[in-house]
Amino acid sequence: MIKTKIIFRGLIFILISEFSLRFFLGLCHAPLYQESSKYEYIFAPNQDNSRFGNQIQINSFSQRSNEPDSTKITILGLGDSVLSGGTQSDQNNIATSIFNNQMPNYQMLNISVGSWGPDNCAAYLKQKGTFNAAAMFLVVNSHDAYDVMDFQPVVGNHNSYPEHQYKLAWWELLDRYVRPRVNKIFTKKNEKLDPDEKAAQGIQKKGLVFNPGFQELKILSDSLQIPLIVYLHAEKTELHNQEYNNQGNEIIEWATKNNIDLIKELDFDFNDLDYRDVIHLSDNGQNKLAKIMLTHIKKIQILNKKKIINDI
Repeated sequence: MIKTKIIFRGLIFILISEFSLRFFLGLCHAPLYQESSKYEYIFAPNQDNSRFGNQIQINSFSQRSNEPDSTKITILGLGDSVLSGGTQSDQNNIATSIFNNQMPNYQMLNISVGSWGPDNCAAYLKQKGTFNAAAMFLVVNSHDAYDVMDFQPVVGNHNSYPEHQYKLAWWELLDRYVRPRVNKIFTKKNEKLDPDEKAAQGIQKKGLVFNPGFQELKILSDSLQIPLIVYLHAEKTELHNQEYNNQGNEIIEWATKNNIDLIKELDFDFNDLDYRDVIHLSDNGQNKLAKIMLTHIKKIQILNKKKIINDI
């Protein structure tokens, strides 16, 4: 009788815990990814997940956005996890969503995935199209200068890029979050870092050539006769030093040489509170990024109107 009660209470505890981990933490509801032969990997399409209290919505084109709206002026928001926000940012708090709420006649599509570089973005647009866009807004970091696609398998091989959900929330908690920390403490052995974790630790990429995606996006924007805006985000070490590293300076040199509209984040008032780690923006930082987007797109809009008047 006593054993039966213990077993019964144990089952109740497991069921309540399983429900709580799913409902309150969003375990078993991670954003899923799929491999691509063109751009390495991407969000799986058509997802709507609640993870750690944050909503993550992915449309049918694998963008962290609502479905493309042909009645609005489209801006292509391109980048990596700085722009996508990750699971630590709610859908409403990422810069592109804030921009869209402030500019109801515009829609900035969020075409970004963790550790994507300009070449990933260019490959995506070549396959999916440019959605009749009026401009491209590319968010990059210094390490994107040499972050060239290498097609190393990450989907399903790294915890940050799952292709299937865990069956049990308890198992996800233990396997994805507890086990790596226990291994680190007792064996002093770190799990192999995935690309986005390397970026979060400020590890520079060591590609052999300057990322060809920069030039590919320029050629694409020129062919469409639309502006390409490059926003150079600063890692926290660059923020503290108030200067970009050598790779960031190479991006600046490329933008200057090619007459690219470049926004340098270090020209704005960012501080430690705008970061949640060495590279990713907090909600406060996302809000500041959105304000810069708003100001710059409005400036382009005014300049275009003046050009039309002058042409007349």
